[in-house]
Amino acid sequence: MADDGLAPGEAVECFNPNAAVTKAEALSHKPGNVGALAFSRAGDPSIGDFGDANVIRKFGEVPDDLSAL
Repeated sequence: MADDGLAPGEAVECFNPNAAVTKAEALSHKPGNVGALAFSRAGDPSIGDFGDANVIRKFGEVPDDLSAL
């Protein structure tokens, strides 16, 4: 849990940016969630090496500084 009482939930993989936005919006309305975001990132899942996330869209209470999570 972060200092402000928020903690990231589990990431959900989507097949394209539109699906990610739709899923994030739905998750932001789920009880217990205060927000969600859709993002993309490039990398190699076989070795767990990923680049920085590119935020597509935010819903609800999502901190601007995601590095704190």
